[in-house]
Amino acid sequence: MTGLPELARFVEVMARLRVECPWDARQTHRSLVRYLVEETCEVVDAIETGDDAHLREELGDLLLQVVFHATIAAETDRFDLEDVARDIADKLIERHPWVFTDVPVPDDVNATWEAAKRAAKGRRSALDGVPESLSSLSRAAKVISRVRGAGVLNEADDLPSQPITAEEVGSSALDLVARAQAAGIDPEQAVRDALRGYENRVREAEARG
Repeated sequence: MTGLPELARFVEVMARLRVECPWDARQTHRSLVRYLVEETCEVVDAIETGDDAHLREELGDLLLQVVFHATIAAETDRFDLEDVARDIADKLIERHPWVFTDVPVPDDVNATWEAAKRAAKGRRSALDGVPESLSSLSRAAKVISRVRGAGVLNEADDLPSQPITAEEVGSSALDLVARAQAAGIDPEQAVRDALRGYENRVREAEARG
């Protein structure tokens, strides 16, 4: 890391903390999950406030999580931060042939990315690899994007696609949450249940070929 002295210093600081700080020394990948989630949310908050100093600080806290996990792994010779950086750089080069080779830019960059990911990971379904721990709304958006990009449910997909503004999405979603709360319905679970039914239809369509 000769070209990134501060990053190298950061790695050295983290390694020392793992030895000399009792709290840092006893952390594991699993024990750090809550902090990873919290720091990610704080980065989102900083982005939305538009405060560069705040964003810089929160990105540092999020980077701490990456370095922390890599340091833990390096202690048992599983991988280190260099391996993490190498893997993501290689992946980006491989997934962007229109940047790093003479391949023309595809009409649908997102669909091309997802297709390359499916091939690389050997995924058999458009739904494979969608994190279960996402919020229901984020997971629904990811699933629908995957399904549309893969061309699944062409004839049976009855999801609306009419144009809508961000303001309309926000106000409509807020209205639905308010109505759900008034009716004693958990909106998070309701969306999860509806999404599960949609995913079942997708898998049935994929099985039919």
